[in-house]
Amino acid sequence: QVQLVESGGGLVQPGGSLRLSCVVSGFTFSNYAMSWYRRAPGKERELVAGITPAGGSTNYADSVKGRFTISRDNAKTTVYLQMNSLKPEDTAVYYCLAGTPYTGAWGQGTQVTVSS
Repeated sequence: QVQLVESGGGLVQPGGSLRLSCVVSGFTFSNYAMSWYRRAPGKERELVAGITPAGGSTNYADSVKGRFTISRDNAKTTVYLQMNSLKPEDTAVYYCLAGTPYTGAWGQGTQVTVSS
């Protein structure tokens, strides 16, 4: 049974940091690219960051470059999203994805709220 379980969301003040984790089970984690997406209220889902199976290459949305870092630990079957210098516009539900958006597996999401 494929499972992706996100954690680490919460309420943080502008300028603060959070680290999201997504623990994966039920498939060979090291074979899959992993991504973080987010959906803000009233907006389309958007790609935040992605990482290749071995972790050698990453990509980021322009809006988070220089502030967010995606990483993975294949031994722990976990992908992370370190989020620094958070802004109110980063408020969203964050989802991890294994594989591609149309055929991959999604987590249930974790809420991130940036507010003073």
